Amino acid sequence: MSKKVLLCATVDYHFKAFHLPYMKWFKEQGWEVHVAANGNMDLPYVDAKFNIAIQRSPFQLKNLKAYGELKSIIDENKYDIIHCHTPMGGVLARLAAREARKSGTKVIYTAHGFHFCKGASRLNWMVYYPLEKILSYLTDCLITINEEDYQLAVDRRFRAGRIEHVHGVGVDTVRFHPINDLHKNELKVKAGYNSEDILLFYAAEFNQNKNQQMLIQALALIKNDVPNTKLLLAGEGPLQEQCRNLARELGVEHQVDFLGYRDDIHLILPMCDVAVASSLREGLPVNMMEAMACALPVVASSNRGHRELVLNDNNGWIVEPNDYEVMAMRIKQLAQSKDLRSKLGDHGRNMVEIRYAIQTVLNEKRSIYSLYMNEKVDVMWAIQ
Repeated sequence: MSKKVLLCATVDYHFKAFHLPYMKWFKEQGWEVHVAANGNMDLPYVDAKFNIAIQRSPFQLKNLKAYGELKSIIDENKYDIIHCHTPMGGVLARLAAREARKSGTKVIYTAHGFHFCKGASRLNWMVYYPLEKILSYLTDCLITINEEDYQLAVDRRFRAGRIEHVHGVGVDTVRFHPINDLHKNELKVKAGYNSEDILLFYAAEFNQNKNQQMLIQALALIKNDVPNTKLLLAGEGPLQEQCRNLARELGVEHQVDFLGYRDDIHLILPMCDVAVASSLREGLPVNMMEAMACALPVVASSNRGHRELVLNDNNGWIVEPNDYEVMAMRIKQLAQSKDLRSKLGDHGRNMVEIRYAIQTVLNEKRSIYSLYMNEKVDVMWAIQ
């Protein structure tokens, strides 16, 4: 009988976006891969998929039903490993696996950025901190994706069997790569821009945390100094119209392009010149690492995820949240110097290749999985 792993998260898109290489690896080891999440998306490398109405908010009553369904699935399938992700996916899966752990099931939880952290609201600390602290007793291995969360878990004495740190979820450095100037200019013209335009890029949901207003405000401060600068915003969300209105009010609507939802980010990023990011809270943002893999310098707001990825004067700069003036100054500095963009961008690409490439992260995760797979695994294996 083949061994089984259950992957659980709030929504199934999480696995398509971040975990396909690891699901593929489990299949190559001869394991059955099951997925439990909210959604009907078809996923590769999956033997069984369960659509469970897990809700993002811990206060939704539907989560009680989701817990019951998840517990039945776990009790019936007798998994060898359960690896859960996202706050509510992690909560429900660990609670539902309490009996299974007594029979040898190992439970791994990846925290993709604790909701309680330096600068987080008091409400987040009141709700999520005690929840995660208590649930650590039901966790065989807690994986953090940034150093700040790792240190927080250690310092606060979370009681997971092991606490590990891996470098995010990995970036495909073949899919995301830099291009030469000639190709970049061709892509700009094809997309409707001028070859000399400076394209700033940010991909994120339009919500309060992502804070795109900061970028629009910064652009407005330099609209006369570098009028050929364009801000490309990919994504959708409840605050998108508010951001459109702000761009109009500040007279930069002709410099801001709202791209909507895109699944071709790997084609857009290489033609851009600077990556910008304005979020208030991040774990270890994939959008930032993808931009760095394309050799874009970065100007980003200060939070734990951005601070881990961006070194001042090396691959970009960190600015304080909502400091529009400093953000504008750094964007202007990059817009006016191609040499500086190239220098910082090259450093970012090198950083991703060394620390955050899929191959590197896969080997880190395989060394953790091997502790619970009951058979020897060659941790030096790399993606073919």
